[in-house]
Amino acid sequence: MKAFATLLDRLVLTPSRNGKLTLLTDYFRDTPDPDRGYGLAAIAGTLDLKSVKPALLRELVLERMDEVLFRYSYDYVGDLAETISLVWDTSQNADLPQANDPSLGEVVRKINALGKTEVRGAVRELLDRLDTSSRFAFLKLVTGGLRIGVSARLARQALADFAGKDITEIETLWHGLEPPYEPLFAWLEGKTDRPLLATPAIFHSVMLSTPVGDNDLANLDPQDFAAEWKWDGIRVQLSRAGDTRKLYSRSGDDISGAFPDILEAANFDGVIDGELLIGGTARSNSATRTFSDLQQRLNRKTVTGRMMEEYPAFIRAYDLLFKREEDIRGKTYLERRKHLTDLIETAPHDRFDLSPLVPFTNWQELDDLRKAPPDLVIEGVMIKRKDSVYQAGRAKGPWFKWKRDPFNIDAVMMYAQRGHGKRSSYYSDFTFGVWADGEDGEQLVPVGKAYFGFTDAELEVLDKFVRDNTVERFGPVRAVRATPSFGFVLEVAFEGINRSARHKSGVAMRFPRIARLRADKLPSEADRLVTLMAMVDEREA
Repeated sequence: MKAFATLLDRLVLTPSRNGKLTLLTDYFRDTPDPDRGYGLAAIAGTLDLKSVKPALLRELVLERMDEVLFRYSYDYVGDLAETISLVWDTSQNADLPQANDPSLGEVVRKINALGKTEVRGAVRELLDRLDTSSRFAFLKLVTGGLRIGVSARLARQALADFAGKDITEIETLWHGLEPPYEPLFAWLEGKTDRPLLATPAIFHSVMLSTPVGDNDLANLDPQDFAAEWKWDGIRVQLSRAGDTRKLYSRSGDDISGAFPDILEAANFDGVIDGELLIGGTARSNSATRTFSDLQQRLNRKTVTGRMMEEYPAFIRAYDLLFKREEDIRGKTYLERRKHLTDLIETAPHDRFDLSPLVPFTNWQELDDLRKAPPDLVIEGVMIKRKDSVYQAGRAKGPWFKWKRDPFNIDAVMMYAQRGHGKRSSYYSDFTFGVWADGEDGEQLVPVGKAYFGFTDAELEVLDKFVRDNTVERFGPVRAVRATPSFGFVLEVAFEGINRSARHKSGVAMRFPRIARLRADKLPSEADRLVTLMAMVDEREA
């Protein structure tokens, strides 16, 4: 367990991508099976481990610590796992014989074998047995979410670096294997042949685009490119091989359980790349609904019949990777699109349609279309070379994304919460609001939350303001002073806005981020809720 705990500690404190890759490759090289496989699974988010509820952990720590002192400690540290790992009192067991450090594999197997009544005692025992660093790693594992700045793809890149392989080879195998990945490591080390996949309909690495930057299009001939609308859903890959059907997110997460209606409708063998949306296809003459509707079904393991009826899902197809068993990724975009057109024509019209091409003759014409798309669920255009092959990763040149300009408002900071990882000692998650009419006149109504968009220097400014102007505390959350004449104004940028019955303000923002700190403005100069509602009305018009 110590090796994994040390890895997490170092990853949290290492900001550079190359530094993280070095730490991961060293861990894979020096750690024996099955621990390195379980460590890989934990980092990549594929570890199936029984979770331990935070309430139980609080109860355990309060058996040995004053509640007020723990609350102050938690507020200061800002992270439950880190707080408990630091304050856990082992003095009651000082006379017990010192146990050996358990391996990561031993901990995983033990937790997964526990009955419901055995969890409390087993967790208490492990907290006593582990040192501070290992306790932190264990608590992160069982509460979910390591938050160490490492994506699943970065972990797979580390595997590729470790073995001198192409990452595409590893990603092709990835979803056909299970933790602790012993056959994978045996192949990476040259001990066995490439693993044979027992699971068909696997995930294939997606091709990604690069944002259009200044002068990126100036020297490119528009006649060499095709354009499609960029829809505001989620990128997915639908794979069917015989009786096996899978739906994956762009990062390779299996989301099949939440969309059985899509899988049931797939009447073709092959792999398509597209956008998952809610509403009706173009062929059914029904409106495409917003991302907030799609969120009703995302992140669910199962869905009810009523939910499928209220939020019908469909795929707007972009590309075709496999035509039955034939790999056509090496063909040109136009050739693949011809095959895709034929496939979609015979697919169920209420579940699949084809992403339409956007006619244009020059970049200015396409720019005008980008700025004023014909549908509120469109967030820009995709630009693709007509002769481009389908290649995994983000190569600059073949595909571009040109998103419409973001919305901007001025809002007032209302609440703040500590971040995670290297930001755990800073207040870096900010809830902001705008002015709305209330019973006692204008009052602030929260409309969103943002935790990125600012520099490290600006974070120092924001954190200091929170500490100097806290007026109330709600556990780890601080309410800050915010009146018409005093407060912190933030310029917030966001990609879209929709009506929302779930929020008090009645609106929900898409990807809000802090664009600027407006120290030059008083809170009274911030925007009003009617301004945001006008944006919604304009989008729906």
